[in-house]
Amino acid sequence: MITGIRNAFRGDSTRAASLRSSALVAIGFGGQNVLRLVSNLILTRILFPEAFGLMGLVYVFISGVTMFSDLGINTSIMQNKRGEEPDFLNTAWTVQILRGFLLWVVLLILAYPTAQIYDEPRLIWLLPSAGLIAIVQGFRTTKVAVANRNMKIGVQVMSELSAQTIGMLCTVVLAMIWPDVWTLVVGALIAPVINNIVLHIRLPGPRNRLHWDRSAVSELIHFGKFIFLSSIAGFIVNQSDRAVLGAYIPVRDLGIYMIAYTVASIPLLLVHAAASKILLPIYRKFPMHESQGNRAKVLRARRLMRAASMSLVFVFSAFGVALISWMYDARYAMAGPMVIFMGLSMAAQIATSLYDGCYLSQGDSNSHFRLVGLGAVLQLIFLLVGVHYFGTLGAILAPCLTAICQYPYQARLVNRYHAWDPLGDALSFLLGVTGVALGAWMWRDAVGVFLASTFGAG
Repeated sequence: MITGIRNAFRGDSTRAASLRSSALVAIGFGGQNVLRLVSNLILTRILFPEAFGLMGLVYVFISGVTMFSDLGINTSIMQNKRGEEPDFLNTAWTVQILRGFLLWVVLLILAYPTAQIYDEPRLIWLLPSAGLIAIVQGFRTTKVAVANRNMKIGVQVMSELSAQTIGMLCTVVLAMIWPDVWTLVVGALIAPVINNIVLHIRLPGPRNRLHWDRSAVSELIHFGKFIFLSSIAGFIVNQSDRAVLGAYIPVRDLGIYMIAYTVASIPLLLVHAAASKILLPIYRKFPMHESQGNRAKVLRARRLMRAASMSLVFVFSAFGVALISWMYDARYAMAGPMVIFMGLSMAAQIATSLYDGCYLSQGDSNSHFRLVGLGAVLQLIFLLVGVHYFGTLGAILAPCLTAICQYPYQARLVNRYHAWDPLGDALSFLLGVTGVALGAWMWRDAVGVFLASTFGAG
């Protein structure tokens, strides 16, 4: 049996490459989240909830500016026929660097008005300082996208884990010396700098250099124009809860919300990692509309990845209160019942996820934009109404309602590529909801306190 398992992972076949990539994604994802939680546990005991609330606001704007200028360079490299040509890669790298500097300038301009809107003067300096991440990420080698394209992700997984470990240690030491929100800013910059250096050196392939190929730029823009629009919509879907909540609740309460989201979102992060590093290359190699054999292979991979993520939703929802109580001190107790309700939104998002590759692998970024755009409109409506009438609970449940309401359109869209899996979607959602129901019953006293405080605040 052991020999059979070893043989399955060996060779150059797509199946062997997929198995290796899946194992590495699991190792990388697990390691990164263990490190993230360990860092979080230590820092919450040294720092104060307001620090995490402030950083939550900072990341909202960094993510917003990043998404508002996203051209889908990595996705373009992965799906484009020229995705391994030096001229195409170097042009993409040059565009990426220019974009990074532009993002930082925009964050610098936004710093003062943002501080006025949220009545938080520290944001004037925090925003442009943390925004240096955009410049660092601009220099990220395109060899990463090439490795993902060929499902060879071992070097980057090890590099990311090493960089995150060093960054965590530096942040903790700095926090002990300087217990301030600036510790989180400096710590956020250390890991990407180290990771960039290691990836440039260790990944195989020619090193990037500045280059400008007009035809490559044209192809990047042609594919990226809808990714750009999708990313604007994606910002609303993924970050608007913190942006809106920050204007309604104290920064301290936003910090508690961020702690709850850190725990509850782990299954969703696993789905995102699987989508970009495993499923997109599989969709590219096995277009589902071409044969039943291809469809069976992709569905099997999708169901396995989604089942793993939804199992985590079940566990975190059922035991969220206990996890928060065990990991954090009494200041963060309210995050426990938040994790339970966040399980509904995570379940809905994961149950309807991992479809993007079926059209992005075929260069259809327009469909991606239309779907994400619909989600953005729905999310904004549910969020504004929900927060106004139900406070934090409204923000927590808005993604769930969005995923459910946009599902009919999503099903119609992906069915064109023979990718729709209604039975799998329904069963996985049922698993997540069961975990939420179990958690709400087991910890009904904590849930009652949370609902009373939330409706009182709303």
